[in-house]
Amino acid sequence: MHVPDGFIDAPVSAAAGVLAAAAVAVSLRGARRELGGTGPHTGLGAERTAPLAGLVAAFIFAVQMLNFPVAAGTSGHLLGGALAAILVGPYTGVLCVSVVLLMQSVLFADGGLTALGVNITDMAVVTVLVAYGIFRGLAKVLPRGRRAVTAAAFVAAAVSVPAAAVAFTGLYALGGTTDVPIATVFAAMTGVHVLIGLGEAAITALTVGAVLAVRPDLVYGARGLAKPLELRTSPLAGPAAAAGAREPERVEPARPVAARRSARRSTRRVWLAGVAAALVCAGGLSYYASTSPDGLEKVARDQGIDAKAEEHAAKDSPLADYSVKDIANPRIAGGLAGVIGVGATLAVGTGVFVVVRRRRGAAARDAVPEAAGDAASPRHSPESA
Repeated sequence: MHVPDGFIDAPVSAAAGVLAAAAVAVSLRGARRELGGTGPHTGLGAERTAPLAGLVAAFIFAVQMLNFPVAAGTSGHLLGGALAAILVGPYTGVLCVSVVLLMQSVLFADGGLTALGVNITDMAVVTVLVAYGIFRGLAKVLPRGRRAVTAAAFVAAAVSVPAAAVAFTGLYALGGTTDVPIATVFAAMTGVHVLIGLGEAAITALTVGAVLAVRPDLVYGARGLAKPLELRTSPLAGPAAAAGAREPERVEPARPVAARRSARRSTRRVWLAGVAAALVCAGGLSYYASTSPDGLEKVARDQGIDAKAEEHAAKDSPLADYSVKDIANPRIAGGLAGVIGVGATLAVGTGVFVVVRRRRGAAARDAVPEAAGDAASPRHSPESA
């Protein structure tokens, strides 16, 4: 659903750019809390979210290269908003998809540069808001457990894709450059993207389920679902309890060094497995992806929305159209482009999230001495003066 230049006019594209910039700014602040391990849904996996968020961005980039057929002459691909929000949090999820869209537009000429704000608004902000809202709502009413989390992820992802199609229709109604009836655009876009949403839901549920099976503490959307441990008094303590014996203090046992090292190794294995999966998808499986136009391209071609489409400013990029130029073999050219894209997205995404997390840590460290100084400073009452 990457919107190219020329589909939406300049004023609406500029307004969408402002909205996208504001959403990214808000997400940066929210991501500091998610990456810093504070908030109602954080847990033991929070301190490891920064490198995993970069991995999620790279994985979304890779899986987006795997177009799957959905109807005659039409294909679809992952949008990734639901997957990112559930795995690493809604604010961090917006940033993950935004990084992917930026890399695709600049390096691969996929999605217009002037339409970058439109794409971030549509594919990052709308999908994350809709998907995570539905996911949290379902998580509250469904029984606690991995199956419930996976089912909620499936439904949330399935709804997020047609929601993005509706959002595009709204943007086209405000600033479309062609005179296609809005009702026609709405019917065509929502119809095909309901089918694409089923593919999105399957990929999201399978990925979330796989991570839950290995390291459930790394799934942001599942952290607030576990019941806290309760310390209960044994009924056999009758006489002591009746005599007013003091209850034992609640002390959180320290994790052994071996256990901490094991957790780090396990996280490293998850990270390496994710990188390997992304490289296989982008570097190998992408060669077998459907070559049919995706939902937006098909609708635009059939309905004439692309009549005023403009050439991409980066059309001469050595990686344009996900193929390395000057390499004759299409399998090697496409696979190498995919590997480069995964590496670039992983590097940029991880760098962004590590910086965001460090700024959060620096702010917290600065606040501690200030608070200590305020507490230590003597207070003088008017009488003492």
